[in-house]
Amino acid sequence: MAATTSTEQGARRVYGEVGIDGAVTPAAAGTATITSVASSASSVVLQAANTSRLGLAIYNNSTAILYVKFGTTASATSFTLEMAPEDFYEMYVRYTGRIDGIWASANGAALVTELT
Repeated sequence: MAATTSTEQGARRVYGEVGIDGAVTPAAAGTATITSVASSASSVVLQAANTSRLGLAIYNNSTAILYVKFGTTASATSFTLEMAPEDFYEMYVRYTGRIDGIWASANGAALVTELT
């Protein structure tokens, strides 16, 4: 296995035999779609799968805990994140699958903003 070396050549950084020119620019979202999802004590779809999704934000506009699951059928024991009342979450990885949610008790809503 060859040793990895790094050298600077202007705006070009070379690692071993692989060169990377310039900078990586992430895709910019052109549309923000906001959806209000009524709270429920049974699992509901917060956002359907969308391969065009570039980002997503959720605001728990409720006095109850919201359990969010990246995937299907959220529950108090099967969730990705737990959102306290009035919590805000911004997705930091690009996940394009379905997102479900369930509240500890049904009152209020989730405001879901999808960026495409």
